[in-house]
Amino acid sequence: MGVKSIGVDAGSTVVKIVGIDDFGKIALYRMEQADPQIEIQVDRMMDEIKQEYNFKDIPIVATGYGSELIKNAAKRVTEITCHARGAFEYFKKGGTLLDIGGQDSKVIVIAQNGHIVDFIMNDKCAAGTGRFLETSAWRLKIPMEKMGEIALSSDKETPISSTCAVFAESEVISRLAHGEKLEDVIRGLHRSLVKRIAAMVYAIGFTPPLMLSGGVVLNRAIRIMIEEEMGTKALLPEHPQLMGAYGAAFEGLDSA
Repeated sequence: MGVKSIGVDAGSTVVKIVGIDDFGKIALYRMEQADPQIEIQVDRMMDEIKQEYNFKDIPIVATGYGSELIKNAAKRVTEITCHARGAFEYFKKGGTLLDIGGQDSKVIVIAQNGHIVDFIMNDKCAAGTGRFLETSAWRLKIPMEKMGEIALSSDKETPISSTCAVFAESEVISRLAHGEKLEDVIRGLHRSLVKRIAAMVYAIGFTPPLMLSGGVVLNRAIRIMIEEEMGTKALLPEHPQLMGAYGAAFEGLDSA
C-alpha cells in the first residue's frame, strides 16, 4: 500500500503534512507550530518523513499561507480548493463546510459531486477566527485549551458587542472590572465569534449537512454553539486541522 501522495498545508500558525495511500486513506500526518522560516521547517519535516517511511519521488502539493515557499512542491493549490476537496473526500458528500482557523475562517458550499458552489472568506480581521479568543485568553492568562470548558461551565452569557478583537479584549477587561463573572464573559466571547461565522453562512446560503474543520473547532464550546446557531448537528472529522493538507494530497494523487 504505502504513501502515494503528500499534501502540505503551510498555515500561518500551524504547518500540517498529510500522506495518503492509493485508497485515499491517511497513511501519515505531522503537525507543528509554524516557524518564521517555514521553508526550512517544511524541508526538515519532509526529510524526517522520508527517512521514516523510506520513499522517493512522491508528488507533493502545497497549499496555505506559505505555499509559495515550499520549493519541492509539484504544484500549489488554493486553500479553498484543498479544504473543499478534503472535506468532500472525508465525508463522501457535499454540504456547507465551516473551516475556522487561527488567522482566517472560510465557509464553502460544496455540491454533491464535490464541486465548489460558492465560498466566503474572512482573512482581513481577527474577529471570527481563533485569534479573537486567543488575544483575550492571553490577556486573562488562561490556556487556550481551557477556554471552551470555562465557557460551558456557565449558563449565562455576557454580551460582547465589539466585533474587533482588539476592542473586544478591552471590553472583556471592562466587563470583569464591573463585576461580571469570568465564565459568563468567556461564554459571551465564544458566542460573539460564532455569530460572526453564522453570518458568513447566511451571506452565501446554507446547504446541509454542516461540516466543520480547522483547529478552532476542537474547542467543544465552539462546536456546541455553532450547532445551536445553525439549528443542526455538525459533522466533525477525526483531525479537523488536517482537512486542507488532506485535500492537497488528493490533488497530488490525481496527477500521480
